[in-house]
Amino acid sequence: MITDCLGLLLVVAVTAANVGDREAAVPLLQRIRAAHRLLRLIWADGGYTGMLTDWAREKLHLVLEIVKRSDEPRFVVLPRRWVVERSLSWLMRSRRLVRDYETLPATSESMILWSMTMLMCRRLARRTHTTTTSMSLAA
Repeated sequence: MITDCLGLLLVVAVTAANVGDREAAVPLLQRIRAAHRLLRLIWADGGYTGMLTDWAREKLHLVLEIVKRSDEPRFVVLPRRWVVERSLSWLMRSRRLVRDYETLPATSESMILWSMTMLMCRRLARRTHTTTTSMSLAA
């Protein structure tokens, strides 16, 4: 899953459990490049180190910047590492996504896209309602 800085979904891919993160990242990065041509920088966690960063730079002209885990023994909030986790927690509010009932990966991807669409629509509706209420009070 790739999100923007606000945590809103850009692309998602559902794979089998035996597919590793680096292996699944290749088609996902290709999809993000095709859908968002102006994108230049992607932050990722330490699971994506290695040849994937070089491949993304050479083939897709994307900078894959790895946000390393802290060496401190206590909990430290690291910049940009929490964005996708926060998005996943938002998505888990959808009952359909709490358990994986789908048999096809494409159906799972559709459910994720549907849940994010519902989340974004609720936020837009809330902002519109707040703005309308504020304007009517001022008049």
